[in-house]
Amino acid sequence: QVKPQFESRENRTYDMFKAIIYKTQVVAGVNYFIKVQVSDEYVHLRVFQSLPGLNEGPSLVSFQTGKTRDDPLTYF
Repeated sequence: QVKPQFESRENRTYDMFKAIIYKTQVVAGVNYFIKVQVSDEYVHLRVFQSLPGLNEGPSLVSFQTGKTRDDPLTYF
């Protein structure tokens, strides 16, 4: 659901967008830290999902590009 948001911010499209691993952090909702494979590169995404009663979809808060498959997924 956040692929279009990421592509818009990067100003390019990706044929591959595959989540590899994720971690969560509970706040006033949930932060998801997701390692995503985009072609031969990897990116780390921070996605916020608000509490269920608010009926808001996930939003891309921040991302880091230039990652490798072996880079640890950490808070950012």
